[in-house]
Amino acid sequence: RVGNRPGVELQQFSLGRMDTTSSVMTITQADVSSKVNSFAITGDTRTPEAPETAKVAWSRSNFRASGWKEEDFLKPIVTIGAPYSNNMPCNNQHKDLAELIGEELEKRGCKAHYAFTPVISDGLTQGTRFMRYSLVSRDAICDTIEIMHEGYKADAIITLGGCDKSVGGVVMPMVRKDMIGLSLFGGPALPGLAHKQGCPDGELQRVDGGVMSEIIPQLTAGLLDIEELHRMECAAAPGSGGCAAMFTASSMAFAVEAMGMSWPGSASHPAMTRSDTRGLTEQKRRDCEIAAEAVVKLLANKLTCRQIVTKKSLENAVAVVYACGGSTNCVLHLLAIAHEAGIPKDVFCIDDFDRVGKHIPILVACSPHGKFHVVDVDEHGGLPIVMKELLNAGFLHGDCITCTGRTVAENLAETKSIAELGDQEVLYSVQRPYKPAGNHILVLHGNLCPESAVVKLSGKTNIFHKGPARCFNEENDAYEAIVAGQIKKGDVLVIRYEGPKGSPGMPEMLMPGGALIGCGLGKDVALVTDGRFSGASHGIMVGHVSPEAAVGGPIGLVNDGDIITLDPNNRLLTVDVSDEEMAARRAKWSPPPAKPNTSGVLGKYAKLVASAHVGATTS
Repeated sequence: RVGNRPGVELQQFSLGRMDTTSSVMTITQADVSSKVNSFAITGDTRTPEAPETAKVAWSRSNFRASGWKEEDFLKPIVTIGAPYSNNMPCNNQHKDLAELIGEELEKRGCKAHYAFTPVISDGLTQGTRFMRYSLVSRDAICDTIEIMHEGYKADAIITLGGCDKSVGGVVMPMVRKDMIGLSLFGGPALPGLAHKQGCPDGELQRVDGGVMSEIIPQLTAGLLDIEELHRMECAAAPGSGGCAAMFTASSMAFAVEAMGMSWPGSASHPAMTRSDTRGLTEQKRRDCEIAAEAVVKLLANKLTCRQIVTKKSLENAVAVVYACGGSTNCVLHLLAIAHEAGIPKDVFCIDDFDRVGKHIPILVACSPHGKFHVVDVDEHGGLPIVMKELLNAGFLHGDCITCTGRTVAENLAETKSIAELGDQEVLYSVQRPYKPAGNHILVLHGNLCPESAVVKLSGKTNIFHKGPARCFNEENDAYEAIVAGQIKKGDVLVIRYEGPKGSPGMPEMLMPGGALIGCGLGKDVALVTDGRFSGASHGIMVGHVSPEAAVGGPIGLVNDGDIITLDPNNRLLTVDVSDEEMAARRAKWSPPPAKPNTSGVLGKYAKLVASAHVGATTS
């Protein structure tokens, strides 16, 4: 049986080992037996008189008008799900990648079916009200791919992940409908390079989105001039690809690879080079060939996504997120994937993150908690090196099947260990970790978060914070208070009505969090919110507080001056207000009116979306 999923049997097989370094890639031809779904829309032209074939003659007329030939009706249809925008570096190569995958599929006897979806970037919308559309786009991506795949009765799928929520968004429909296929990450960008301020001839230093979030508030606070901000702005994002650091995009890409849904080692392959910041790299071209070859073999063997994504494979993903010091957004997205995979809440839920993660030390010294970037991980062997370390330490389920047709243990059999890398500072062993276990993402409970909340420590230890609440009902109001010097050491900054329903859309609080760091308050002020955080966030940050304020959660009943206690060691987030007083406040509370300009898509989302406690899902 597969991953404790009752009733699912898996016939053992192997796709065979592909030589991914050879200049000549194997080309396996798909055959008519791989048309597991699409006869329903093309009919079987070998039996034109059959009623089910004659019935879809008009469908074939439409396919012919699109350029199909007679022989194409006996080929499997493979969807290429690609969130695409020409104006976002995380996804601006996805049209090129999709077309290249399409060419490779056609070589293998398949018909490529393009499904381009909308996509919103957290980075591009950071600090604006338009970020309300960002998490919304995750579910729009999921629904759009389902529509395009199921509406054409396609046989298999290859999806492309780029910016953070799109990486989870493209996997969600694959497990929702138990498709056959795999996912490919577009790749991280390289970090920006800039000279240190005042040292134009000095050594170049690395810059990323986390640095930008911390220096922007310094302009308002008078700690930075506009010329320096512009210089950094022009250097921070040098070309195509997701964020260069272990922010949400790469965190989720590593998680998807760990759960077996993408080809081993592909998650860390950069999207760009210094000499060509926009064109597809040779490695990414090879990744497209591998994906096309793999999906043909997955089709032949009928290995579906729900056979890959199980409780055990999700636990592998969680272990990797913790080992890499990954983003709290992974909690939302992995819960959403589990939900779409039909895994019951009593089998996999938010508390499983703490159960699995508390044993996992941080092994990767990546920004925002370290000085390196994802390209450095790639140069040292990528995620398989980290997974081999976790497997040898007993932290992974080696028997989980993956999109290679082999198990995790089989995939890693020939992978080097971290010890074999020799002297380096990027990857660390379990015995001598970069940061000890139990000090990364913690799941909290308490009277301020009766469902749950999430805190990211990124290796920080001995964190305990108790202080008076400073409450704000809008992210920007809190940001302005910070840069105006109104937030003092010891305060607990409460930002509410920014949850899935309340904002709506649960935007990231990177800008106020970055402002605390930039204004020297990062170690002395805790930020507590029903919104979420960027993977770039660090400091004392508590998010995903549930129930959220908009549904009457306790965070909406807190008053200025109430004493809030964050006690990570005991997994507690509490407010010093009696149950009687809280009940009295709740009796006087009424839901606030909808925020301006939140009709349409945002209004629909607010009605449908579930609590962050279960992944902010809408299905």
